[in-house]
Amino acid sequence: MVLMSCWKSRHKSNSEARLGRIKPELVVLLWFCVTVFGCCTGEMGETKTVVQKDAEFDVTYNDTVTSDNQTIYAFNHTVSRIKTEGVRVSVDVLSQGLETPILFVVRQKQAVLSFQVPLILRGLYQRKYPYSHVARTLCQPPARAASEIQYFYIDVSTLSTLGTHYLLRVSRIESFTLQTDKKFTFTASPSQPQYFKYVFPDGVDTVIVKVSSEMNFPCSVMSIQDIQCPVYDLDNNVAFIGMYQTMTKKGAITVQRKDFPSNSFYVVVVVKTEDEACGGPLRFYPLRPDELIDAGNRSKVVDVVVSPAINLEVYVMGMLFCLGIFLSFYVLTLLMACLENRRMNQKREVLLNPADMSPAETGKTPASPYEYGSFTDNGSILSSEAVTDSATSTDNNYGYMERSLDSVGRSRQESLSSVEEDDYDTLADIDSDKNIVRTKKFLCVSDLARKDKRILSKKYQIYFWNIATIAVFYALPVVQLVITYQTVVNVTGNQDICYYNFLCAHPLGALSAFNNILSNLGYVMLGLLFLLIVLKRDIVHNRALVRNDPNALECGIPKHFGLFYAMGTALMMEGLLSACYHVCPNYTNFQFDTSFMYMIAGLCMLKLYQKRHPDINASAYTAYACLAAVIFFSVLGVVFGKGNMVFWIVFSVIHILATLLLSTQLYYMGRWRLNAGILRRMVYVIYTDCIRQCSGPMYIDRMVLLVMGNIVNWSLAAYGLIERPNDFASYLLAIAICNLLLYFAFYIIMKLRSSERIQCLALVCILFTAVVWGFALFFFFQGLSTWQKTPAESREHNRDCILLSFFDDHDIWHFLSSIAMFGSFLVLLTMDDDLDTVQRDKIYVF
Repeated sequence: MVLMSCWKSRHKSNSEARLGRIKPELVVLLWFCVTVFGCCTGEMGETKTVVQKDAEFDVTYNDTVTSDNQTIYAFNHTVSRIKTEGVRVSVDVLSQGLETPILFVVRQKQAVLSFQVPLILRGLYQRKYPYSHVARTLCQPPARAASEIQYFYIDVSTLSTLGTHYLLRVSRIESFTLQTDKKFTFTASPSQPQYFKYVFPDGVDTVIVKVSSEMNFPCSVMSIQDIQCPVYDLDNNVAFIGMYQTMTKKGAITVQRKDFPSNSFYVVVVVKTEDEACGGPLRFYPLRPDELIDAGNRSKVVDVVVSPAINLEVYVMGMLFCLGIFLSFYVLTLLMACLENRRMNQKREVLLNPADMSPAETGKTPASPYEYGSFTDNGSILSSEAVTDSATSTDNNYGYMERSLDSVGRSRQESLSSVEEDDYDTLADIDSDKNIVRTKKFLCVSDLARKDKRILSKKYQIYFWNIATIAVFYALPVVQLVITYQTVVNVTGNQDICYYNFLCAHPLGALSAFNNILSNLGYVMLGLLFLLIVLKRDIVHNRALVRNDPNALECGIPKHFGLFYAMGTALMMEGLLSACYHVCPNYTNFQFDTSFMYMIAGLCMLKLYQKRHPDINASAYTAYACLAAVIFFSVLGVVFGKGNMVFWIVFSVIHILATLLLSTQLYYMGRWRLNAGILRRMVYVIYTDCIRQCSGPMYIDRMVLLVMGNIVNWSLAAYGLIERPNDFASYLLAIAICNLLLYFAFYIIMKLRSSERIQCLALVCILFTAVVWGFALFFFFQGLSTWQKTPAESREHNRDCILLSFFDDHDIWHFLSSIAMFGSFLVLLTMDDDLDTVQRDKIYVF
């Protein structure tokens, strides 16, 4: 039908309704003006030809359009509520007129879709990519009746005076609705996006949409959108609504029924114009701002599968499994405590009745346990010989004050607040005495355990109170921040913010990956259990001091539990902060997961050193200040360290200088000063010990440890300077762990070299911990995600759950590492129990 007129309204009914509300005389005047002036204008201008055609599906229309004519294609099709069919419009422009494109407008009952051909899509720096072939899927409004006929029109127009040739084809998409657990394959490109519908089946509340491809590039975006018009399916608008994520080979989004009132959603796949968002190469910058760039072939073959996610039973099973594992350690600890208590009671009965005779039979009154011996903390029995003070020997008599057991007992009753560390060890004569004692060639624990136990106990308790304060001030803003992260992810739908293992991320409430959070429960529960074990030992030791037990007073490694309390607290905080990190894991908050790892490594090294050096161990303020500096460098490395040569040079220099200063401090037991005369003294030592006469080091054991430590640290510094790893936080953690393992190995070797033995319980803990650490590291290095790469590249490492369909490899790392850390703490707690009956002047310092 051809319609030619000077003026034509496409909305006649609406115009008549509005005219009906105007006065009749104004209607006549308006009609006269429009007719007269409109016809005059039409005679002066050009005539517009509008052609409307009844069109059919699956027919290719080969036509030409100019500025003088406009073509309308009228389609109709039957829509059913039972079956949803998609409609796809494909357009090819055969002419090369890019300055005056063809405009296609698709008018539907409840939506309007418009696009131009050639389609111009923009990339970074305003690059322009033209596409002459465009295919779009029409949004399908829901049918209200069981079956109804719907009409839609395609208007084709242009401003080009020359004829522009095009091909138009409208076809039905038979497989528009995705089926559960059935793979569907299709092809998409930047100008030919695809989307399909999925309807939740009965009894399924959560599904996981998995999209995969054998091709890394071109980069693409998968999106989940509600059933509403319009559907945002272009690179420049796909992020406007719903949930979305970039992908190369893998992508997965967990979808819950409660988020979609219509019980259905669209799965949209869009291919991006450039690959930079997925870690691909960036195209050259155009020489002219308006230059069009040929994008080439950017088609991508994609597979999509929608599968039901886990149900409530799996959630409950996972939580019970997690609780059961760690509660079993509580049960095992309780059983061991009961057995130990029973064994001690039996020995006490044997001690009180050595010949199984009652006091009436012997004619003697019951004797005190200390008449025959005394019990140590681990239940062993001492002989009744008098305990000789370690410092009363002629070789080690350097100002040590002899104290009777009665005076020691009385002094324990005094208030701790009345005694300060500054009351001792500050006078000139005492300082001189320290220089004598601490520079002996062979030191015993008695030489470095001369300060009053009350002072040291108060000093080391500060470790616990400081870390508790740090934990509160650190954790509160962290929790607030990760809640904000999760809120942003839920509101914006941008799933590139967080680096989950999307193939095994089980949501619960507002949390996107509840399983990664739950698996951190072990750190908290085992940290609390370690605190209870330390508390029990602390109580037993204090009771022994109150009753003036010679073993507790003068034998064994001095018992100071403040660092143990700090270690248990740090383990609990590691669990809490690791859970916070896994709320939304990314490179900006990875510090949450590593900060208390640095704390734990530092506290373990301090505890090892404190065992044989209780008088000269670092104070809590110094230790936490150093750890704060480590965390400060961790933040700088994450923010500025990636590929920054200047930062790595500065850090490597500071690392080496800190290693040298610490080595000097440990070698001379703190008896040196860093002042203006340090260079002169260094030259003098080199001259006297190396040039004037060649003499070996005075403290060989210490020198061996420090040389090995310097080799390790210098090597790590050189590796960082050469390789410049992107994950600076893990690199810094590796430095701390390597130094801890080196010192622990040295301690064990020197302990065996000094003819000391490792008791059965400590040996079992060492072997068990070593095995668990081995398995834990295996799962850690599986690498299910990495924020060193783009989110799309990180998803290539995603894998399915491997335990109870609920936990992945990283969750198992959490389980095993928490158990291994707990075992490591037990090793530090029990490894010197064999010395509880050995006088301190016979325990060597190393």
